[in-house]
Parts: sequence; C-alpha cells; structure tokens
Amino acid sequence: MQSKHSRMGVETTNGDGFGVGWYGTEPTPGVFHCTEPAWHDRNLRELAAQASAGRVFAHIRATTGTAIQQTNCHPFRHGKWLWMHNGVLADFPKVKRDMAMAVDPSLYPEIEGSTDSEMFFYLALTFGLERDPRAAVAEAVAFIEDAGRRRGVEHPVQMTVATTDGETTWAFRYSTEGDSRSLFVSSDVATLQAQYPEHELLGKLSEDSRLVVSEPLGDLHGAWQAVPDATCVVVHGAEQELYPFVPAAPIVAAA
Repeated sequence: MQSKHSRMGVETTNGDGFGVGWYGTEPTPGVFHCTEPAWHDRNLRELAAQASAGRVFAHIRATTGTAIQQTNCHPFRHGKWLWMHNGVLADFPKVKRDMAMAVDPSLYPEIEGSTDSEMFFYLALTFGLERDPRAAVAEAVAFIEDAGRRRGVEHPVQMTVATTDGETTWAFRYSTEGDSRSLFVSSDVATLQAQYPEHELLGKLSEDSRLVVSEPLGDLHGAWQAVPDATCVVVHGAEQELYPFVPAAPIVAAA
C-alpha cells in the first residue's frame, strides 16, 4: 500500500525497487533486494506469506537521482547491522567526495552502490555506529551539514533513518530545515488488541511487538504515535524510549 499509495511521503508512488532485511538463524541478517515495484513482485508476496522473523526491516524506494539497481536498494548491511534512510542529502554530488574521504579505509571497499543513503551508513559506521548509534549518527549528520554548508547547500540533511543490530532498533527523525519526513511508532499492542479484538493483523502480533513506520498502516484510532522532529526512538523488546537528537561535531573534519 505504501509503495503505491503513500499518503504522507514526497511521492505518492514509490516504485523504484524495494528491500527486506530480517534476522533468522544465521549470525548476520538476510537481505532481499529487487528493482521491481513492491506491488509487482510475486516473489515478495510468496516470501511474505511464509517467512517469519523476530525483527524485520522493509523499505520502498523512490530514487532521488541515483540509478535503479539492486545495490542501491535498502536496507544496507554491514555485519549484523542493517540501515535504511528515507529522505535525501541535498546536492549529494557536492559533498560525496568529502563523505567518501572520511569513511574508514577498511570500510570503504564494502560500499557497492551509488546512493547518498549507503554513504551515510558507512560514514556513521566510521564514527562508531556499532559502539554508540545515537552519537555516531549525530556526528555523521553534523559532518554532512558542515560539508554541505561550506559548498553552498542551504539544507544539507533530510532524513528519517532506522538502524538495528538485531536486538535493538534506533530510528531518527531530523532535517536541517526542521521540517522532517514523518515517522510513527505503534502504541501498546495489548491495549490495541483489547480495543480491536476482531482485527486480524493485531491478533497475530505478540504483546511486545513494536512497529516503526514512515506513515500509519491502516486507520485504527490510537494505534500510532507521531515521533517529534529532532528525535531518536530506541526500541528494545517491548520498551521504547524517545531522546532529543542534536547533531554533534565529529572529531574528523572535512578536507
């Protein structure tokens, strides 16, 4: 539905590919990427009807200028980490070299595609995503904003970002101009199940399930809570916490 009839995104139709990442029995998450529109892919329907996992990332894509190819489809993966980005790094070609030169040389060979989102991921990894995701993303955003402004980009960052190590999910809503893409988290599932006992989807969810989405799924009253701008949501098990998100100047400066 969101790939074909998005209500709150910049584009109503997001048909430039999709991807799914999930945590199964292997040490690293699996990923499935496709350049077809999500509504057109029969394999997605077959897999979604049968597969199950404790934590799933799903992304639909509307390109902001880079090629439609599998290596540009989210989620991106590094080890046990997954990363998705909704938004754009404005005038990416102007800051691409700065970002690329700042990526740790040991990580750079892993970059397969040409998107701003993947470069953003590896910049965050360079700044310590695996140690402290909130601090690493804050440093990456500050780096991009500094590089962009020095090259005449007024509003360098527009983002909602989600990343996970398979145990905890961090989701960020932020933009340089203070007018960010939408982000929502689900309300307590047990309360919703009591409120809507006949709802098929709710009946399949465990009480500690949490969903983080770019726009509400369905129209159940009270099912979704809007995440404020400049906020990080941390979801671990049934617990979710909100923290202010403020870019923090990184130690490494752009050349």
